[in-house]
Amino acid sequence: MEPPPPLIAWIVIAIGYLLPLAHVVLSKDGGPWIGPKTGTCPFSPRVGWLVIVLFLGIFGWLLFMRVKWRKNTRQTDTGNDP
Repeated sequence: MEPPPPLIAWIVIAIGYLLPLAHVVLSKDGGPWIGPKTGTCPFSPRVGWLVIVLFLGIFGWLLFMRVKWRKNTRQTDTGNDP
């Protein structure tokens, strides 16, 4: 059995890392690029998400999407639930 062609490896890298990283960079829900000066964390929220997606790949992106989805559902909630 011969190894898969390099094109498949590049496609996996693009889908698993580059596209999620680009989505976090370009998303309006990623947070600010500069963090608050009062905190002790050296990273801003967006840089933190980039680090998470860089290390975890598609799983980090799924975490980002989950937080983004929760934030959007809270903003559209009217509070009129019985």
